[in-house]
Amino acid sequence: MKRARTIIVSLLTLALVSAGVPSLAAAGLSGILQKGELVVGTAGNMPPFNMKTTDGKLIGLDADLAKLMAGAMGVKLRLKIMSFAKLLPALEAGKVDMIMSQMTITPRRNLKVAFVGPYFISGKAFLTKRETIARAEEASEVDNPRVSLATIKGSTSQYFVEAVIPKAKLVTTDNYDEAVQMVIDDKVDAMIADYPICVISVYRFPNKGLVSVITPLTYEPLGIAMSGDDPLLLNWTENFLDVLKGSGRLEVLRKRWFEDVSWLRRLP
Repeated sequence: MKRARTIIVSLLTLALVSAGVPSLAAAGLSGILQKGELVVGTAGNMPPFNMKTTDGKLIGLDADLAKLMAGAMGVKLRLKIMSFAKLLPALEAGKVDMIMSQMTITPRRNLKVAFVGPYFISGKAFLTKRETIARAEEASEVDNPRVSLATIKGSTSQYFVEAVIPKAKLVTTDNYDEAVQMVIDDKVDAMIADYPICVISVYRFPNKGLVSVITPLTYEPLGIAMSGDDPLLLNWTENFLDVLKGSGRLEVLRKRWFEDVSWLRRLP
């Protein structure tokens, strides 16, 4: 009986391989090295973490991290751009090796995928034209049916509004460009997003009357998302990020994208 079970398992394994179903051994770090390419999912519209220039080039802190990682692995980098809400499904389906897209490490997400980090600590803030909203230190100060708030669909900002500001009118968008434009056009009272996004938007549109005050409402640790199936890839990424932090290289990248805003001239 035991021998029969062994034969059946062997035949099933052979059938799966013959059908082209990848095994765990072919995935993860070994799979990346075999194909000679690291595929990283990113939204491509979350400055200063990831954004497209006028000539279509993807730049930002996330893009730099991905380039350094691919270089350390000795493989090519392919940045796969998609809407933020599609990133985690793409990772779970094996369409990308990892996600670098200003993604907050949350217990809900961590139930499905693994995270390495954080590589940056952020927090929620308001982007608005109204000084009273911008300076709100408690979310309850804007928890009013007359207040409309825009957030990215599937983001922690959306969950934050739903949980903490349930009385406000929630409007979800596919990307930050849409949300910021809604604030500019007075279609919503404010956008809720990580405070670097809000502050950069003020610099990006200096003549639109936008305001954001750095009083983060939440604690948002940003991490690199990946499958938890390969302990070696997780360990390698942890050590890679630790070296970046310890050597001061990560701090250099932070200053490049957060203190020197000359890159704004390259955006559409």
